[in-house]
Amino acid sequence: MNSETQLQDDVETALRAVEDSRTGTNVFEAGLIADIEVEDNAVTVGADLHQFDPRTTDEVMRTLLAAVHDVPGVESAHVEPAGPDTDGRVSIAEIDTVVAVASTKGGVGKTTVATQLACALAADREVGLFDADIFGPNVPSLLDVDGPILSDDEDNPIPATVGGMEVMSVGLMTEGGPLAWRGAMAHDALSDLFADTAWDDPDTLVIDLPPGTSDVLLTTLQEVPIDGVVFVTTPFHTSVEDTRRSRRLFEENGVPVLGTVVNMDHFVCEGCDRDHDMFPGQSPSEGLDVPVLARLPFSPDLQTRPEPETAPEAFVALAETVTDRLEAVERLELPDDPVDIRGLEAQKRVERVREAFEGLDSGEPLYLVSDRDPTPVGEFLTDLAGREGEPTDALPEFTVERRGLEKWVLRAVHP
Repeated sequence: MNSETQLQDDVETALRAVEDSRTGTNVFEAGLIADIEVEDNAVTVGADLHQFDPRTTDEVMRTLLAAVHDVPGVESAHVEPAGPDTDGRVSIAEIDTVVAVASTKGGVGKTTVATQLACALAADREVGLFDADIFGPNVPSLLDVDGPILSDDEDNPIPATVGGMEVMSVGLMTEGGPLAWRGAMAHDALSDLFADTAWDDPDTLVIDLPPGTSDVLLTTLQEVPIDGVVFVTTPFHTSVEDTRRSRRLFEENGVPVLGTVVNMDHFVCEGCDRDHDMFPGQSPSEGLDVPVLARLPFSPDLQTRPEPETAPEAFVALAETVTDRLEAVERLELPDDPVDIRGLEAQKRVERVREAFEGLDSGEPLYLVSDRDPTPVGEFLTDLAGREGEPTDALPEFTVERRGLEKWVLRAVHP
């Protein structure tokens, strides 16, 4: 082993003894060290420090320099900022699973639930958290993460990281002032973040939606492939009623409703050690018509600062329930080239469907995309199969699924 290789090994050993106080791991395991170069006993360390504020960055660089200087044989040492690795990054449309957390009112704990859910899910998978609450971006404050946000080679913003979990929020891209944007500005800003953010290919993305049913929410439903939504409500009857009405908006946009988290459901009296209802006489289960995924107490135990891979037991249980609900949702997987009849005149729709169906071999599926309910198309295919000499009951039941206000999909198998 030559002297430069030995010195590089010694420097790496020294740096592995430096702890990242945020994660409790050494700076290598925390992903801070990008590379180490040794030439003529001069050492240059490339460090990815983009997730730190300027003051903390200076402290980390001084700590790394001190560790390298103490290595026998090092004559000079430098620490140079290194940008994050941009290889293999993906857009939001390429992420496997997207879970939205929504509420119809502010102040019910939506952001807390979204952030703690993401932290709990991060215990066994790669997770991203997108703060889409553009008028009240509180995720950075909850996680104690600051900007600035860096960009990749194509000027796409790269999420910050907190304990290995990726985080994107408009709050990371402002100076902390009030976000007084008109509707069009908010729409454009959020659309750009959705389209351009370069994620490091997480398995699951949790989106903290803005409360209510604003244009910003509609933008999210129309531009993001959401696999399921979790509602957050309190037991108070007006919150439950608004949640029930909002549920229809998601269903009309083809988003499966996984269930509801009832927050501030009760509290435990320290003096008597008994549960007490926060809203006596309210029964949210009766008005929601969706599964209740969790009933969370009003408790200091659930108000601690969220930490990725570590969450209160109640949120660990919620993460398991949400995962089970996602697996139970059956969604049609479309091929790259489905039969698309959107925008066609009635006769051309018929001709397109007939041509595609009659061109299939026995047992082959037909996938169709329409801008209206395609149930009549399924009935038309049943008639076609009958005219081809097959009994109509030989055609399996076709499947119709709503994906949005003007998007439906259908799957039928040729007999």
